[in-house]
Amino acid sequence: MANYKFEVRDSAGQVHAGILQAGSVAEATSMAANNGNYVLNIAPASSSSSAQNLLEKMRNVKVEFGPGLRDVMDFTNQLGVMIRAGISIRNALAVIAPQVPNTKFRRVVEQLKDDVESGHPFSEAVARHPKVFSPLYINMVRASELSGSFGHMLERISGYLLQQAETRSMVIGAMIYPGIIAFMAITTTVFLLTFVLPTFSTLFEGKEDLLPKPTKFLIALSTYMRSYWYINIALVAMSAVGFFYAIQTPIGHEYWDRAKLKMPLFKRMFRALYITRGLNTMGELVNAGVPMLETLAITAEVSGNTLYKRMWEEVYTSVQQGNKIVTPLTNQTLLPVNVVQMISAGEDSGKLGEVMGDIAEFYSRELKATIKAVTSMIEPLMIVVMGFVVGFIAMSIILPIFKMSSLAK
Repeated sequence: MANYKFEVRDSAGQVHAGILQAGSVAEATSMAANNGNYVLNIAPASSSSSAQNLLEKMRNVKVEFGPGLRDVMDFTNQLGVMIRAGISIRNALAVIAPQVPNTKFRRVVEQLKDDVESGHPFSEAVARHPKVFSPLYINMVRASELSGSFGHMLERISGYLLQQAETRSMVIGAMIYPGIIAFMAITTTVFLLTFVLPTFSTLFEGKEDLLPKPTKFLIALSTYMRSYWYINIALVAMSAVGFFYAIQTPIGHEYWDRAKLKMPLFKRMFRALYITRGLNTMGELVNAGVPMLETLAITAEVSGNTLYKRMWEEVYTSVQQGNKIVTPLTNQTLLPVNVVQMISAGEDSGKLGEVMGDIAEFYSRELKATIKAVTSMIEPLMIVVMGFVVGFIAMSIILPIFKMSSLAK
C-alpha cells in the first residue's frame, strides 16, 4: 500500500484534498471518485512529501561549532563592563544571554543565569561547564568573589583571554604560511613528474642506455607515480591518519612535544610560547589570590607541552613538601637561567606575581619577534628548495637532449 495525494470536486462544486492509501494509481483514482466526486489531481504522496521534507531539513541545517575562546572573551568583557557599571549579575546575564550569537554558548549563558537566580555563586555556575570555562577562569572568578573584586577580575580575565587569542592566532598564522608553501612545492613537483616529464620521455624511447642516472631516476619515478597513483594517495592518507592518531597517544604526544622543542626554525617560537603561557597564567593566578598549590596545578594543565607540564608538576610536588618554587627549577633546562633567577628574586621579595607578569610580557614580545623572524626566513628557504627541485628536473631533461644532439653530429 502506498500513499496518494488527491484533489476532488464534489457535486456542490467544492474542492477537497487529502491523502489516501491504495495499491495502485487506478485504485486510488477509484477511491477518490467515490460518491460522484470529480478527480482533479492524484499523485503519489510519499515521494513528493519526502522530497519536500528533505529540502526543508536541508534548509534548516546549520553547522555551528561549540563556543570558542573569542566567545568566552566577549562574554567576559560584556559581563565585566555591566558589573562595573553597577548592574547586578542576574540582570547582566539576562541582558547578555539573548545577544550571544553562538547557539550552544547561548544555552550555557542561560544556564548560568538560571543557576545564579537559584542562589548559586557565579564561580560554582561556571564550574559546571568545564569544557567551556578553563580551570584558570573558574579559580580567578572564585578568588574575586572572596576578595570582592569581581568586576575588576573579569576585566583581567578578559585581557588574559585576549592575549591568549592573539598568541594563538600568531602561532597558527606562522604555521599556516610554511604549510601553504610546502603544499604548493609538492603540488608543483607532482605536476612536473606526472604531466610534463612524460611528454619528454617519449623522446628518449629506445635510447635508455644513453641517459644519465638522474634522468633514469626521474623517468622511473614518473612511471611509478602515474601507474600506482592510487597507492600513493592511500599511503599519504594512511600516513596523515597514523600521525594524528599517534600524537593522541601518551608516548606519541610526548615525542611530538619533544620534537617541537628541537625543530629547526620553530624551536625558539615554541619555547617562547610555552614560557609565556606558563608564567602569564601563574602570574595572573598569584595576583588573583589563588593558593599556590592550585596555581601550580592549573599552570601545569594549561602549559600546552608534556615536558613543561611535567616540570610544573615537579614544582607542585616540591612546594607541597615545603620547598621553594625555585628549588626544582634550578636543575632543569626548559627555563633559561635568568628566568629562574628572576623567579627566585620575586619569591624572596614577595612580588612573585609581578615578576611572573613581567617575564611573561618580555617573552610575549620575543614570541612576536621570533614569529616574524621565522616567517621571513621560510620564504627564501622554500624558494631555494623549489629552485633546486625544478632545476634538477629541468637539467635531467635537458642534459640527455644535448648529449643525443652531440652524438648525432
